[in-house]
Parts: sequence; structure tokens; C-alpha cells
Amino acid sequence: MSGRLVARLAAAGLRLPPTRPGPVRVTRDIPIRARDGVVLRTDHYAPGGRAAPTVLIRTPYGRGGPLRLLGRLLAARGRHAVIQSCRGTGGSGGTFAPLVHERDDGVDTLDWLRRQPWWAGALGMFGVSYQGFAQWALAADAGEDLRAMVAVVTASATRDSTYAGESFALDTVLTWAELLHAQTVPWLARQRELKRGQPRLAAALDHLPLAGADRVATGVTIPFFQEWLRHHTPEAAYWRERVFADRVARVRAPVVMVTGWHDIFLPAQLDDHATLRAAGTRPRLVIGPWTHGSPGLFVAALREGLTWLDVHLDGPPDDERPPRAAPVRVHVGGPGGGWRDLPDWPPPAVETAWHLHSGGELAVRPPGASTPDEFRYDPADPTPSLGGPLLVAKRAGRVDNRQVETRPDVLTYTSAPLAGPVEVIGPVRAELHVRSELPHLDVFVRLCDVDTRGRSWNVCDGLVRVTPERLPADASGVLRVPVSLWPTAYRFAAGHRLRVQVAGGAHPRWARNPGTGEPLGTAVTLRAGWRQVLHDPAHPSVLLLPIVHSAPPMPPI
Repeated sequence: MSGRLVARLAAAGLRLPPTRPGPVRVTRDIPIRARDGVVLRTDHYAPGGRAAPTVLIRTPYGRGGPLRLLGRLLAARGRHAVIQSCRGTGGSGGTFAPLVHERDDGVDTLDWLRRQPWWAGALGMFGVSYQGFAQWALAADAGEDLRAMVAVVTASATRDSTYAGESFALDTVLTWAELLHAQTVPWLARQRELKRGQPRLAAALDHLPLAGADRVATGVTIPFFQEWLRHHTPEAAYWRERVFADRVARVRAPVVMVTGWHDIFLPAQLDDHATLRAAGTRPRLVIGPWTHGSPGLFVAALREGLTWLDVHLDGPPDDERPPRAAPVRVHVGGPGGGWRDLPDWPPPAVETAWHLHSGGELAVRPPGASTPDEFRYDPADPTPSLGGPLLVAKRAGRVDNRQVETRPDVLTYTSAPLAGPVEVIGPVRAELHVRSELPHLDVFVRLCDVDTRGRSWNVCDGLVRVTPERLPADASGVLRVPVSLWPTAYRFAAGHRLRVQVAGGAHPRWARNPGTGEPLGTAVTLRAGWRQVLHDPAHPSVLLLPIVHSAPPMPPI
């Protein structure tokens, strides 16, 4: 089947507007030379030889597969699609060092584009995940030539996602390191490893010290993995040249953002959205029921992205343009949810405190006098992570949490059945009062929806790493621990119950806390210890929900 036919079928399947007739010319492996002499291999999909807007995609994942389809779709819509392999990947020269060279290499590539006879002075960019980081690295320097951006499950700054809650996103970082390395091994060997269920990666996620985990997973030392283990403190100078958040407000081009409620970069992407709004721009934001690798996300990104580029690069006259879409479109999970258009993010909501009570109860009334609940966390048998925001789609997203909730190191607090629906849209946070045997600990909080069959479905969660310097205890040894959970849009149906989990970790999504304060990469000693969760009038532990519609819980049966 020809590439042109595949593109036409894909456009029809995505319900895109008709493409422009005409041939698509493809030139592969163009050598574009960066300022230091490194050659960046690039493919060009041209809509004939005419001058037309250009869409740039810079990627470390190779230029084949879905990107070939995207290149043809763009060219069939009258765009020059330029798809480039980041240095050290896909045949490009140099060494891949995440985030280090993307600004300079992007600027040099843009300089090359401006010297081509088919350059029309209008640039768009499209990027998923790391491709989006490469967009943000260049965007502020592209000037008025930049007319539109499509940013999919990505952000301008990766540091806070790498160290979410000041812990370490072990599963995401090590899985990504293994994925990048896998591009260098023979295809058949890779297929065998995948068929076996990636036992080397599984062993690496449990390995200590973490500084040896990359060799267990791949057989080689991964330089950036070692660097990220060393430079994890918030003040580390290492990250200053690797984050681009301070440049976002300078971008004036229209931006569409597509992400999912269970995406690893969702909080950081919403930070970018807030920055653009504060700068006076009107980005479009689409958040669906997706994980980082959901097939539905890819389809939505193509549909939203191609339409956005059509409108903002060289769209039809104003009187022929489709009506402007709502600036925010979100999918509300849960029974009776569905897609909602909003005027902005987050929407107006009433932040409502749901209090933890003795006996495992969750209720809106304040707590009375009570004794703390206690559990013992043992990093040698760490509380496992189930579902949620992970890099690999098949392990991510909504799962039934009953298995983990039976563990003695997990506390649960559950509301009475709801008399009517409760709809939550916006940021979610918790404030817990905790006493700990050890000064170094993690606090994990997860919100679940318990259906009428008793199944407990995760909605959103978050974790905070506690150190004596960051969160000192009061005179009685009590810590007030604020936990930012992933934002959400979810409808808890009548008859369902809200549930809050509290645990001492979620491994391997977050690296286990050894309890010793040893350095992240070299820690090997594991100390178990008890934790107490307080819920009395002097120490109210609460989950704070942005409620846009609610009904009181049903009275107990």
C-alpha cells in the first residue's frame, strides 16, 4: 500500500477536512550541520516544490513509524514537514544528552529552514513527549516566524516531573532510559526481551543501589541516568540549562495542549498553560481519559493538532473558518461523565475538606477526639504502585486497588455512599498530620472511587518525600505534610463512595525511601519504621477537593 493511500485513509479515519490533491515528495537523510559540526539527519515531506508553511518535528525516537504517517498527512495538507533526529539518535551525529543541545540545534535547524527556496516564513511545530521539550527549547527564539505549536503530553520543564514530590520517578526515568537504549540493539533481540516481559527492566526497578540499575536493565551505564541520580536537589545548577519554563511567557504563537488525566507530565503541562494564560495568550487545552501512551491520545493529538495548524498557519479566510472551539475541553471520568467545554482552567469550584476520621471513615464533618492510626512501612517490602501515571500504557491508568488496600502498610478512609453525584474538577491536594519513627519518610495519598460492587478505582494521587530540613516536626514530633495530587475531572456517582489511601510509598513508580537519608543513587541500607496518621481537632488530616456539583452522603444503613 502506498504512503499516499495510507495518509488518505488515515485522514478519512480521523475525520479530517479534505486534503489538497497533488504529489508528496519525500527526501530522506538530509544532513543539516549544527554550529559545532555535528550532522543532524532530517527527512523532508514536500507538497510539490512550492513555497508553503513548514512544520518542524525534532525527535529522539527515529523518523519512521507514526512520524512517516504524520509527515505525509502534513504534506498532503499543503505543509512542508521536516522531521529531524536529535543528535545521537536516528543516524544523527554526536551524543544524545537529554535537553542539553535542543535549543542550539533547534536554532541551527531553523536557520537552515530559512535559507531554503521553499521557505514561506511561517513555522509550526508538533511534538509528543520529548519532541515537545524540543519545541519549548526553541519556541522563544523562533520569533514571529513561529505561528503555531502543538504540545502533546509534554512540558517546558522536566525537573519537577523527574523528582515529583521531591522523590524520584524511578519507573518513568529507568523505563525511558531502557527504551532509548533499546533503539540501539538488534530488532530480534529486542522482540525476545519484550516477549519475555522485560525481566531485566523488572529486576532493575528493584535493584539497589540505584546507581547500578541502568546496567541491570541495559547492560551499560547510561550517563544521564547517573547524572539525574546525583543532581536531584531543587537548587541543583545542573537543571538550569535543561528547563525552559522561564521562556514560556515569551511565546506569542497560538498553542494547543493535549494531555491525559493519567499522564506523567500533566501537572507540569498545566503549569505551562497557567504561564501562557498569565502572559495574556489563549492556548487551547484538551485533557482526555488517557495515559502517556494511550492509542486514543495519539488519535486526538492528530485531530486537534492538524486542525490547529490548518487554522493558524495559512487557514481559510475568516468567513470560512470553523467556529472557534472552547479554550478548554476536558473529559470527566466516572459514570455520567463525558466531555465538557470550559471557559478556562481550572473552572470555578468550591474547595471542600473531606476529613479523615478514626475507624477508617471519610466525611465532611470535622474530626473529634481520636487516637492516631498506625502502620509500619518496610522498604525491603515496599508498598507497590498500581496503575496511575506511568510511561508504559498497559500498566498505567485506572485499576482496581482492592489488592493493595488489603496490605497492612496501607490505611484507607472511606465515605458513606453518596446520595447524589459529586463532581470534582481542578487541582486536588491533601494536608496530613503525621508522626514518624524515622525522620526520613514518604507520604503517598491516593483518591479512589468505590463502586457499588466494592471495586476501588484510582482517580488521582501524589507523593511527598519528607526530610527534617524540608518539613521539620513540631515540638510534639508531628509533621504537617502537604501533598499535591494530580489534578482531575471526575464524577462520583450516587451510591458510590470516596476513598483515600495513605501509605509510605508507591514503588517502583517512585523510588522507595530507604529511611536513612542516604544519597539517592548509593543508598543500600533499608530501615523500617512505624508511621502514625493523626485526625483530631488539633491535627485535622484532610483531602481538599474542588467540587463543582455535590450531594450529601447517604446516611449509614
